[in-house]
Amino acid sequence: MIKEEFKILAPCGMLGYGFPKASFMKGMAHSPDAIVVDAGSTDAGPHKLGAGTAIVSKQACKKDLEIIITEGIKAGIPIIIGSAGGSGAKVHVEWTQAIVMEILRERSLHGIKIATIWADIPHEVVGAKLDAGQCEPLGLTVAPLTKDRLEATTHIVAQMGHEPIIAALQAEADITICGRAYDPSPFAAVAMHHGFDSALAYHLGKILECAALSAEPGTTKDCMLGILRQDSFVVKPLDEIRKCTAVSVAAHTFYEKDHPYILHGPGMVLDLQHCVFTELGDGSVEVRGSQISETPVYKIKLEGAMKVACRTFVIAGVRDPLLIARIEEVEELVKQQVYEYYNEIPAEDYKIHFINYGLNGVLGELEPQRKPAHELGVVFEVVAKTQELANAICSSVRSTFLHYGYEGRKSTAGNLAFPFAPSDIPFGDVYEFSVYHLMEVADGLEMFQNEYVEV
Repeated sequence: MIKEEFKILAPCGMLGYGFPKASFMKGMAHSPDAIVVDAGSTDAGPHKLGAGTAIVSKQACKKDLEIIITEGIKAGIPIIIGSAGGSGAKVHVEWTQAIVMEILRERSLHGIKIATIWADIPHEVVGAKLDAGQCEPLGLTVAPLTKDRLEATTHIVAQMGHEPIIAALQAEADITICGRAYDPSPFAAVAMHHGFDSALAYHLGKILECAALSAEPGTTKDCMLGILRQDSFVVKPLDEIRKCTAVSVAAHTFYEKDHPYILHGPGMVLDLQHCVFTELGDGSVEVRGSQISETPVYKIKLEGAMKVACRTFVIAGVRDPLLIARIEEVEELVKQQVYEYYNEIPAEDYKIHFINYGLNGVLGELEPQRKPAHELGVVFEVVAKTQELANAICSSVRSTFLHYGYEGRKSTAGNLAFPFAPSDIPFGDVYEFSVYHLMEVADGLEMFQNEYVEV
């Protein structure tokens, strides 16, 4: 028999971002049926996936998980973690597994069934799908996926839909650790497992994966309760300082989408054109009218990253109005002097970039208000084939810029103010998305493996 209501507690917008314990316990007082938290994103770029590192620290992740696991197990409700470790590759999932096991040991929690859903895709599978014409780039900015680029890719993951997560719930897992997941899928899966409408479940998941971001004031660092009903759902903030409005929740419908009301996911298309948002008077909002349809061919999104260079950068301040007035001109002259000095090094082996905060540091050439501030924060970076080369070129850029004798200069003591010593910061490896594709599969279970362990 299907329940009249199904409640999902979303602690925060990303595991490790933190949340007020008071909000969480207020959510637990509503007797939720599940705790679901998203832990990943491509917002941080390709580096975390390529390098195999987490988006948040172990300390932050463990701090969040301790209360989630302790209270979730005490209440006897399933706990689901989406896109474990940030990027959801094997290394990230294992990192999350170790934290979960550490908490279970320290809290002496026994008889816990843990499901792990791996989202790693073998390189040879991607290569075969490419050859068969069943793997296409997602967007025009993705470079062609050649054999060399595929081989150079460190980790390849796919965004899972609800199917493997439902399988874990059917196996009665207490804690489910998902590899890379389509952000709303863990939320949708637990509701669909209990018979609730898939369109409403996915739309609610789209909102809950960011926790209280759809409230006013919005944040990813606070809890939100989602209440599914047979023909609607309600989103309810759990902090007295926040409330949801019809506008705030409807606006979140546009969040991270390239279409006002169409949202594509693994094997499905969510249509939010006919949704109605109703304020209930207590800071919560009810949503109706979400629709969903299956795609003719089931496709999953692939993500993979490859190392392309090494980086060294410098942060400096400029306050001389004469230099500020011609900053971009001087930067080009500095570049040319460095190029001429290192003329024995092929130009394609390194690149020099300048970012001028206070002029056009955010929008670059698209900046409509090109009126410089009275001081600029200048970041210049060198990306090169090796770290040694990046360090050498960046050092030359810094010293050239520091003492460059631009026309009209009054002070020769130095053009740049450095907030840190040493000024040159070797960053390390630079990655780019080499795989950002849609791949055809038989169904939502084909590429994802479920593994179970009893603690």
